[in-house]
This record gives sequence, structure tokens and C-alpha cells, in this order.
Amino acid sequence: MLSGSFVSAYSDPRRRLPLPIPKAIAGMPTFIPDSSVVSDTVPSMNFGDRAKGRQPDMIVLHYTGMPDVEGALARLCTSGTDVSAHYVVLEDGRVVQCVQEAKRAWHAGIASWAGEEDINSCSIGIEIVNRGHDWGYPDFPLRQIAAVIALCRGIILRRDIPPHRIVGHSDVAPARKKDPGEKFPWHSLADSGVGHWVRPAPIVPGEMLKTGSEGDDVRALQQSLAQYGYGIKASGTFDKTTAEVVTAFQRHFRPERVDGVADQSTLKTLQILLENMPAEASAPSRRSG
Repeated sequence: MLSGSFVSAYSDPRRRLPLPIPKAIAGMPTFIPDSSVVSDTVPSMNFGDRAKGRQPDMIVLHYTGMPDVEGALARLCTSGTDVSAHYVVLEDGRVVQCVQEAKRAWHAGIASWAGEEDINSCSIGIEIVNRGHDWGYPDFPLRQIAAVIALCRGIILRRDIPPHRIVGHSDVAPARKKDPGEKFPWHSLADSGVGHWVRPAPIVPGEMLKTGSEGDDVRALQQSLAQYGYGIKASGTFDKTTAEVVTAFQRHFRPERVDGVADQSTLKTLQILLENMPAEASAPSRRSG
């Protein structure tokens, strides 16, 4: 993702260039990091208070989706962009904190999960440096993923985050977002105790639900997706919204084929996930401090 000499420095583990601090915020007072894995703090000007003292019980993972880390940090930290995140994980594994966990970062936008719509107030946002789908979408380096896992494990312990409330931006905003995308190794996170994930059911020939389908099977699919947490109503019609949610589900849980079609593999994977959900997961959490 990074350009010029910055790329060569990242490719050589013996060399580490200073973090590119956006000039507009270089003079801002810093703060004590919430996590021991943080290597740098780059305070953002974009944050507020969590609504009604809401304590975060979600983690939302993003990719930066920009050509270079300098531009990503500038966007996340400069006043007027109206965008921020609590943490940024660089390609070399360094973790940068931009907003204190107690504050409400502006990372999710218009989003919903498990009946809640103010996702910024109930979550911690982590941006993972990656160019994203619009800029070639490279693989995530192993050391970057290791850093994401270490960061998330600490947040989980401090905040008592349930596995099924560690999601991607595309999960909470399926009509708008693709990140962190189908290349993100959710299975590796789950193997390390981060997130809820099951092995996808194999792709096999068979009946499928797709745009234009109608009836009880579509309604049951919509109800199951809503039960897991996705923002969807059970209309019985496989419409554009349903296709978007199925696509988001596949990016996270069945990345081998992402096409918005609910084939038997998608349906079975969803069923297994629901069977492995904790009983208390059916109701949205509304903890307050």
C-alpha cells in the first residue's frame, strides 16, 4: 500500500522509518495509550462522547482503502474530514492509537447491528492499512494480522467483548462498504480467540435463493440473517437489500465465492453459525457506564 521509499523501508524488517505524522495535528497533546501493543499515538481531532455513557461491547474492523498510510492518517486525524478510528494497524505490525477508547470515534457511519444503529457509540473501530478494492486489494501481511489479533485480544479482555460482536465494516453497513473484505483472514483471528467463525460449508450444486426469489424460504433466510445481527427485515422477497446483506455475509463467512446468491453453502454456513451462538446473543446489548 505504501509508496516510494516508505515501501522499501517496510519490506526490510531491519529498517523502520518514523511514522508520517500529519502536519495539521503534529502539535496536538498526546495521551496514554489504552493498549500495551500501541507503538505510537497520533491524536485525532475527530471524536465525541459516547451516547448516554454507553460502554463499547463491539469491535468493528475496517481497511483504510487509500493508496498510502500518510493519506490515511491525515484523513483519520485532520479536522473537517469527520472520520476517525480508535486504532490504525500498519503493514509492518505497528499499532497507532488515534482516539481514546472511552471516546466515540467516527468510523462506522450509517450502520446497524443487532438492533442498534449508533454503532460508533457501542464499538471500538480499528483501521487496518490496506489499499482496498479500489486500489488493487493486496493480501494482508502476516505480521499485520498478528498485530490485529494481539490488539483485539487485549480489547476483548478489557471490555468483555463477545465473539459474535467482532465484525467488519461491511457487516454493519452492507449497502455501502466492502471492508475489510474477502481476503481478510477471519479464520486466523478465530483460531486465536478473536471473533465468531465456523468452517464454511462446501460449495455444491443445488437450489439457491437469488434476486427475484420470493416465499417462505426467503423470509426464513432474512430472519436468520437478522437473528445473527444483520440489519434486514423479513419481507419474503429477495430484493437488493437482501442481496447486499448476503454479499456482506459471504465476504466474512464464505469468502470462496462472493456473489450475493444464497446457495446451499451460504445457507448451511449461516445455520451452523446460529447453532453455535451463545444463548444471550439474540438480544442486543445496551450496557451503560
